[in-house]
This record gives sequence, structure tokens and C-alpha cells, in this order.
Amino acid sequence: MGDAKEMKTPMHSTTYLGLDEESKKMGGTQYRAMIRFLLCLTASKLDIMFSVCLCERFHKEPREVHVNDIKGIFRYLISTPNLCHCFKRGKDFKLSSYCDANYAGDKLERKSTSRSCLFIGGNLVTWIFKNQGSVAFHR
Repeated sequence: MGDAKEMKTPMHSTTYLGLDEESKKMGGTQYRAMIRFLLCLTASKLDIMFSVCLCERFHKEPREVHVNDIKGIFRYLISTPNLCHCFKRGKDFKLSSYCDANYAGDKLERKSTSRSCLFIGGNLVTWIFKNQGSVAFHR
């Protein structure tokens, strides 16, 4: 991928990943290896966390469109080699937490989504994005 075209974002904001039945099935072994590699990188590159976790949902039966999205994340990484997560030094160790939830926000499984992030001082130390276990129905 050394000659790959650079990308400015890990994934386009309007990208919708779903179970694309028409797209060609791809080998799951290579796809899972790419996902594992990217998940390890999320510890230092939080900007790819959402995109990687979205792609990880299709590790059991990846399609060609899912592999293309993973390649897009790699193209983004190639274009941002010096961008990483840095912790600011400071005396303020105030713990702050923010959370949010939506109702049936996951279009694929119709589950509600919870998100939260934890800061120590001005430093983001963890980010959680989780689908709830139950399916949401709207009447």
C-alpha cells in the first residue's frame, strides 16, 4: 500500500456499513489480521477507534466493501504518520467523564448505542462505544 492514495479521514462521515449481500465474499483470516493490527494501534491513535470498531463488526463474514473500508483506514494512517495521541503534562488530575446514548441508533441491528469517554486532566484516557444487548422497537 506504499503507492496508495492518501486520505484525510479514516472513513467518510456518510459511510454506512451493512451486510452487503451483493458484494463478493472475502477471506476472513486476512480481514481479521488487519482488524487485530488496527485494534492494537487504537491505543495510540484514538482517531481511528470508531472506524476500526465499525469494521470489526463484520469480521465473521467480511465482504469486499468491508475490506475496502479497512484499506481506507490504512491509507489514512499512511497520510498521517506523525499524528498520535499525546498526554499533556500538568498538575491538574481532575477526573471527568462524559456519556451519551441514543435510541435504536444502530441501523443494522436496531440496538441503542451508549458512548462515554474518560479524561484525567485534559487527557483522554479511554473511550467506550457499546451497543446495548436488547433490540429497540418503536411504536
